[in-house]
Amino acid sequence: MAEHRIERVGRLLQEKLGALIVEGKIKDPRVGSFLSITRVEASRDLVYANVYVSSYKTQEGLAKGIAGLQNAAGFIQSCLASQIRLRVTPKLRFFEDSGIREGFEMIKKIEDLTGNAGGE
Repeated sequence: MAEHRIERVGRLLQEKLGALIVEGKIKDPRVGSFLSITRVEASRDLVYANVYVSSYKTQEGLAKGIAGLQNAAGFIQSCLASQIRLRVTPKLRFFEDSGIREGFEMIKKIEDLTGNAGGE
């Protein structure tokens, strides 16, 4: 039962974090709407939450975005505390997830292969 609660909290944090980014409430210029929260893994005691961030932009742009999120972590945590009713709001740690960018690259490679094969 506790595992389900941890998963629900992770999904809720993911939803609220995504909304903060899309709505432009994080004023750090490195954080733009090109960032996507792919998943949030909360610790069993809900003291920490690992937030995985992805982007279709370059590796450098993603790294800057993560640095901006980490810089604004206190502000983000206070926003989440006002929106979510938890005894303790998890301390956020941001990590790179290159899944979206790798997906775009894979689609591009497939299109290149099918385009070249069809042209011969």
